[in-house]
Amino acid sequence: MSQYRARPPAIPTLLLDDEVVRITRWDFEPGADTGVHTHGLGYVVVPMTDCEFLIEEKDGDRRVDLAAGAAYRRDAGVEHNVVNAGGKPMSFIEIEYK
Repeated sequence: MSQYRARPPAIPTLLLDDEVVRITRWDFEPGADTGVHTHGLGYVVVPMTDCEFLIEEKDGDRRVDLAAGAAYRRDAGVEHNVVNAGGKPMSFIEIEYK
């Protein structure tokens, strides 16, 4: 997983941050990425569009395709970079639980 950033950044929009959850909308142009980061909280992702993810992790990269409205959950401690590997803009909602 490279620390070098040659891609355009994904755009986060904080929707809610209270004592229970932090909810962020992420918008990606084709090829955009989040940058390498570590999740301090467990979280759920719900795609608002069909998403073609490239997940870059220390143990290797993997492709994940999710349909709009699908959901998945991950535990705290995940370190990765999320890339829009598709040819269209994509968006998802990330719900971190405190």
